[in-house]
Amino acid sequence: MPQSPREILDTILGHLGFVVQIEEQEVDGHLILQIRTNEPDRLIGHREERLESLQLLLNRILLAHDRDAPRVTVDVEHHRTMRDDAFLRRIRQLAEAVLEHGRPIETEPLNSYDRRIVHNAFRDDPELATASADSDEKIKRITIKRR
Repeated sequence: MPQSPREILDTILGHLGFVVQIEEQEVDGHLILQIRTNEPDRLIGHREERLESLQLLLNRILLAHDRDAPRVTVDVEHHRTMRDDAFLRRIRQLAEAVLEHGRPIETEPLNSYDRRIVHNAFRDDPELATASADSDEKIKRITIKRR
């Protein structure tokens, strides 16, 4: 019987010398593995590089076992949730400026995860639309404009 995503992550972190507790959460049909540890900064890393690498490694292992495996999000002490909330507050301030002045505004360069958050935040907005430039670059700006 193959290991669950939680068991695989626990094994990886155990081999790296971390003592953790991992909770499974389901949000909108998406699995989030929430790591609790006494060393959250070591797991998150500078600019979240370690957290991103850990998530990438876990998802690659899952895909190697099952090509149809759903993507799993890895978080440490709700770090991503708090960061996403602060990020969305900044983006909503930009959106308010677009509504107030009527001129489109570009965001700072964003990775794909952040772009997805922005596009989803305004997907059903009747007044505002978002657009990303078509390119192969990993980091892109999003334009927020009136519909």
